[in-house]
Amino acid sequence: MAVASKTTARTDAARAFVDAHGHAEAPDFFSISDLSEEFAITHRAIRFYEAKGLLSPRRLNGARIYSRRDRARLHIIVRAKSLGYSLEETKDYLDLYGRQGEGRIKQLEVSVHKSAEMIAELEAKKRQIDEKIEELRLINRVCRQKIAQKRAKNTD
Repeated sequence: MAVASKTTARTDAARAFVDAHGHAEAPDFFSISDLSEEFAITHRAIRFYEAKGLLSPRRLNGARIYSRRDRARLHIIVRAKSLGYSLEETKDYLDLYGRQGEGRIKQLEVSVHKSAEMIAELEAKKRQIDEKIEELRLINRVCRQKIAQKRAKNTD
């Protein structure tokens, strides 16, 4: 019971901090629940990204407080994951952002290269799928014809 009340106190403290430092249209800070709900991921996933060094929230009485930067990084993480990027590739991409000067250009170059690579891979898979669909259509058509022929013979 004591653990639950400590967790509730941390959550309440985090919520109060978040509420006090922004307005609904453009908050400066976010709780783990805010981000979890916004990106439809679990608290556990967010803590995992933190443990891997992708996010670095502030702490308030043990509760995590996420900045706009953390939110933007989480958006990139979730999007990269949905596109098939590995966690390591995503981390490398995010790490480029902090570099001065050439970092942003390098990020864009990495995006160009990786997206072209993924497009080629997906197009190859699409061709394979299209070929299999055509093969299955042929099998389906031939089987239907044979069924029709056998039924026609049986009714004669």
